Amino acid sequence: MISHVRHKSHILSSHCSVSSAVAAIQKLTRVRVVDNSALGNAHHHRPPKVIHVYTKNGIGKVGDRVLLAIKGQKKKALIVGHKMPGARMTPRFDSNNVVLIEENGNPTGTRIKAPIPTHLRKMEGEYSKLLAIAQRFV
Repeated sequence: MISHVRHKSHILSSHCSVSSAVAAIQKLTRVRVVDNSALGNAHHHRPPKVIHVYTKNGIGKVGDRVLLAIKGQKKKALIVGHKMPGARMTPRFDSNNVVLIEENGNPTGTRIKAPIPTHLRKMEGEYSKLLAIAQRFV
């Protein structure tokens, strides 16, 4: 009887997840490129996926850099929106949005098609060129 009870508790604990890694974007997350670069506008046989997040804990939030696998190439990108709710008064998006950037941090495209969160303006020194080509802010 005791082994039966232990078995039931094992089943219950295996069905619930308490992982905090689902907070935003992590490895193998599918993303949407929202700029007008040639690579971002091309039809994708496979959706672009994150293969590395440049943070200490491996979880990317708005404003973090990631490495994408897109059309058989590795490209750096900047997260400009994610599905999961973040801190209070920050927007939640319908898709995980990224903008392709070059090695030096300049955006690859000339326009950004999706709205950009306004709290990226606090990091203006790093992303001034990205904010200059953005059309809408949320």
